[in-house]
Amino acid sequence: MAESMQGLKRTHRCAELSAANAGETVTIMGWVQKNRNKGGLVFIDVRDRSGIIQVVCEEGKTDAALIEKAAKLRSEYVVAVVGKVEKRSGAVNKNLATGEIEIIPEELRVLSESETPPFQIEENSKTKEEIRLKYRYLDLRRPDMQRNLMMRSKVATLTRQFLAEEGFMEIETPILIKSTPEGARDYLVPSRVHQGHFYALPQSPQLFKQLLMCSGCDRYFQIAKCFRDEDLRADRQPEFTQIDMELSFVDVDDVIEVNERLLAKLFKEVLGVEVSLPIQRMTWQEAMDRFGSDKPDIRFGMELQNVTEVVKDFDFVVFKSAIENGGTVRGINAKGQGSMARKKIDKLVDFAKDYGAKGLAYIAIHEDGTVKSSFAKFMTEEQQASLIQAMGGENGDLLLFAADKNKVVWDVLGALRLELARQMELLDKNEYKFLWVTEFPLLEWNDEQNRFTAMHHPFTMPMEEDLQYIDSDPGRVRAKAYDIVLNGNEIGGGSVRIFNQDIQSKMFEVLGFTPEQAQEQFGFLLEAFKYGVPPHAGLAYGLDRLVMLMAKQDSIRDVIAFPKVKDASDLMTEAPSPVDAKQLDELGLEVEENAQEQE
Repeated sequence: MAESMQGLKRTHRCAELSAANAGETVTIMGWVQKNRNKGGLVFIDVRDRSGIIQVVCEEGKTDAALIEKAAKLRSEYVVAVVGKVEKRSGAVNKNLATGEIEIIPEELRVLSESETPPFQIEENSKTKEEIRLKYRYLDLRRPDMQRNLMMRSKVATLTRQFLAEEGFMEIETPILIKSTPEGARDYLVPSRVHQGHFYALPQSPQLFKQLLMCSGCDRYFQIAKCFRDEDLRADRQPEFTQIDMELSFVDVDDVIEVNERLLAKLFKEVLGVEVSLPIQRMTWQEAMDRFGSDKPDIRFGMELQNVTEVVKDFDFVVFKSAIENGGTVRGINAKGQGSMARKKIDKLVDFAKDYGAKGLAYIAIHEDGTVKSSFAKFMTEEQQASLIQAMGGENGDLLLFAADKNKVVWDVLGALRLELARQMELLDKNEYKFLWVTEFPLLEWNDEQNRFTAMHHPFTMPMEEDLQYIDSDPGRVRAKAYDIVLNGNEIGGGSVRIFNQDIQSKMFEVLGFTPEQAQEQFGFLLEAFKYGVPPHAGLAYGLDRLVMLMAKQDSIRDVIAFPKVKDASDLMTEAPSPVDAKQLDELGLEVEENAQEQE
């Protein structure tokens, strides 16, 4: 039977108590983690978001009725305990923040009873994620999940403080906006008042923050909810949170400088980690050539080597045809892996095929200096020696090669490099390696649409010295765009924006927009740009991804209170769900039968 907490007031959270509180009478409230009845001696572990404290009911010290009541407590009962803090009479528990003390209760109230939960509320739960997410409110009681949410809250609070001190204004932008065609797929919201018309949920506050710069709000930020209707991964959700900012009268270096100080503050105050400033910078081209990725993990080496010149005269048709078709031959050196079993190498070949490779060539150098190669018969001993030398190969090394168009080679070796690092245990979650990747291509060719598309978005400023190529060689134009990368994860990205009307019109033209289409989609922005636009630039972090890395988690679902699963559904609330016919009628919508059958 639940009791009232009337007349009681919590004085401390459980783990806020220490030996310094010995002798004090305190009131704690929380959930029963464990109840151990030793007959006349009952140990109760009480848990709240701060941690656990032990309550001890003992004959001679505690009223008999209270001991009897304590013995009946079960896991996840909610209790209030009034009692005296004492130093432990038994062994100290060094694994517990409150391990030196215990509470001897004078009063115990059961505020709420609990059924047996579907899984144990414990750290590092091995329960299937589907069950955890169905009962997320129980999952969130686990200490590691509580720590993740508290870390997320601290990151958000410190970010707000820092940006406010730097002269940023926090401004909310709309959630119901106009749908635009560039970027990922929009979530659409039908309008009841304007039947047949739809709002979109924002993929980012991009256009509004640029309008705020036009409005004279020269430093804006927002911790913004954003939405993208796209396939999910471990680091992607249909709704996610950005730390979004925009600044006027700035260029690339100004945005980078303020953000480096923000990152240094967050990592120092949340994790006690010193971020060495300035953070290393690398152009997109260099990142791709060295690491096969525009978000390289620089915690380890194993860099790509371009050996096209070395192998151009080999009789190996795979290399020859790649070079003749304008591609390259590149390799990576997996140090100390020369004795890798053939079956394991075959698995790496299959892995490479998933990223577009037709195959993978290799040279295995054994510890005794003997060499095995998948293409030995297509090269002389001298050619083999020159290739091994070019790759920095030594006894015990495994050299792996991909030959194709640059994009395929980068994708294959970039992914293979990370896979080998995982297998070789080179990835240390306690190490934080930041990198700015700069000078991205402004545009990328889309084979499906047979046109150039914006690599970031249509409002990204080209580098002034490359504007001369915008008509003759659009793929050569670099952007004033920059990403901040942490341990191989892009945690934020931004750019200097176009504020010149002529350049913006040219950008739309290159992207295949007619003036009429540009006006229809972005007319409100183009209209604003007629009335004096300051030079401006911005950046947005993925808050979920940033906190995931800070908390050393493998999935952003572990740092979001109520996440969705891979098919974008919520297992707890069972969203999305059908709605009744009356609601659909009001919106002028009808659901087709076959769509319902697919549900």
